[in-house]
Formats: sequence, structure tokens, C-alpha cells
Amino acid sequence: MCDKIIKYPGNPLIGTSDVIPSMPDFRVEGVFNCGVARYKDETILLCRIAESVQSDDPDIIKFPVVVNVNGKAEFQIVSVRRSEHPEYCFEDSRIITQDDGNGFKKTVFLTSLSHFRVARSKDGIHFSLDDKPTILPDPDTECWGMEDPRIAKIEDTYYINYTAASPNGAATALIKTVDFKNYERMGLIFLPENKDVCIFPEKIGGKYYAFNRPVPKAFGTPDIWISESADLIHWGMHKHFYGVTMNGWENGRVGGGTVPFLTDKGWIAIYHAADAGNRYCLGAFLLEKNNPSRLIAKTITPLVEPDETYEVEGFFPNVVFSGGCLYEDGLVKIYYGAADDKICRVDIPIRQIYRGLGV
Repeated sequence: MCDKIIKYPGNPLIGTSDVIPSMPDFRVEGVFNCGVARYKDETILLCRIAESVQSDDPDIIKFPVVVNVNGKAEFQIVSVRRSEHPEYCFEDSRIITQDDGNGFKKTVFLTSLSHFRVARSKDGIHFSLDDKPTILPDPDTECWGMEDPRIAKIEDTYYINYTAASPNGAATALIKTVDFKNYERMGLIFLPENKDVCIFPEKIGGKYYAFNRPVPKAFGTPDIWISESADLIHWGMHKHFYGVTMNGWENGRVGGGTVPFLTDKGWIAIYHAADAGNRYCLGAFLLEKNNPSRLIAKTITPLVEPDETYEVEGFFPNVVFSGGCLYEDGLVKIYYGAADDKICRVDIPIRQIYRGLGV
């Protein structure tokens, strides 16, 4: 087996041109940050699709939200005229913000909305993406969209956790399925602002565990925490797990990445970190098998970093970000979002990850 990290030469696997817009006047901004699972003989990617609304007037920004129409989730278009809102800041193309009077910029609108679509493949390379949204956001708790899914298979059920975006903040919600055709919502499991949740795929010592990333506003940094649950819904016993560094590639924020997987040396968890310049890379943790809150080792330098053109250039440049991988036959197949607008794959032999961990 090759011991090299191999980014698939045909990357990206899925790009914006492969996505049919949900509505005629919608523009696909990105397909990225997918959850990953094996279902029967297929590789399943649950892809985040971000869409905006085209506007012919540069003074008008249009964007979609999801509303409840007679008990059904439907898209609605909102328009904001720049010249009529001097109190708004439009410098970040992804969001519209407003100073809250206390020195903080509050997000008042997202300029795109994300939903999920399933992509299927027999070989893990060539994918067929659903033509329409597979799962639309819930109008009550995620009218601004659903983002960055992770899929944890526990026995015969696939649990999908994701970021639920609304004016109330970024919460974490849970959906379950057994066939990737029928989906049951289980509600919010972590309050705003908390995201990057990665649920371990089995009980450990009679308890479920999950990484999560709360974002302190008054003081503190965006760090990884680990929490426990008896039922996947109610989470507690929260412990700080790993924080940002003073400098280097982890000095901006850190968060969970892929669903952890078990090896003969312990749990491996692929995580992400960004520096102060918002350059996102991937690293790895090694955790004790029977106590995943105990960190045995971590990679000092990134395993995967943005160095290819398709990672350096895009909707949000210099980003590699993963929500899912498959560990098969000694090979870790990571499906990741590149520059927030395309899905790629990198294969890393487990021996290479061990080397990076020094074990």
C-alpha cells in the first residue's frame, strides 16, 4: 500500500456546474462540506448546496429564506437596497451585518441559503447528485439554512447532525434515516452558537460522546469541547478538549471535522483549524479507546492544507474542510470542501496518519 497522501488527480469530484439550481433565478454558489456514509453498495455524500439570488441592480441584494406555507417549507426571496440601509455593512459578501452598539457586528442576513442533496456513487469517485433539494431547511428553526452535515452510523441508523442557521443563531440539529430516502427530524441538540458537532458512532462505556464547538462572545476562543449523552438528544458533562494556539495554523479557530473512527491504536478524529487569516487546514487527533476525552497525540503540522488551485481559489479561498471520511482497508478516504464551492477527495494511508501523530 502506498504511504503517500494522494489528492485525487480528477479533483474536484463535484462542482457548481454539476448542480441544478433549485429555482430559475437562483445561482449556485457552492457544493461543499459533505457528510459521508456507506449505504449498501454505494458511497453516499450528503452535500451542502449554497444558493443565492441573481440581481440585475447592483444596489439591490436578493437572497433566499425558507418559510412555512400551509405546513410546507418553501423558498421566499428577500430584497435589501443598499442605499436605503446605511446602518448595514456589506463588506463580507456572505453576510449583511449591523453594529449592535456594543462594539459587535451582528449578522442580520445571510446572502445565501444552504440545503442538502444526496450524491451517490458505486466507485467513490463518480457521483450522481440529486436534481432537487433532498432535505429543505425547517422554517421554524433553520430559515437561514442548514449547513455542514456529519453522518454517524449507529447500528442500522444513520444520524445526521448539522448547523441550523436562523436569526436566533447557529444551533445544531439532528435528523435520522435508515435508507437515505425517508428522514425524521429529532430537533435541536446544541444551543446557539454551537457547531462543528461530531458524534462518535457507538456508545463508549454506556454513553454517547460528541465533539462540539461553542463560540464565546465576551471572552474565550472558538475551541473544541467534548460532551456526553445517554440518548443523543440531551447532552451534558461538557469538558473543554482542545483550544486554539498562540500562533501557527491553529491560531484562529479549531473545530471538529469528520466523524471519529476506531483503529487498533484508539479513536482517530480528523479536525479542522484556521489561522488568523482564515486559512483552513486539517489535522488529526488520537484518542483513548475507552475514554475519548483523553487526547493521546495530535499532528503538529497539517495533514491536508490548501495548496492546489481549486483549494486556493473559489467562493472563500484557501479552505479545505471536511465533515466525513471512510476508513477502509487501511486507507482513510476524506471527502472535503475546497474553497467553499466544490467537493474533492484525498486518500491518506492510516500509517501516514500514525506517523504524523508520532505513534
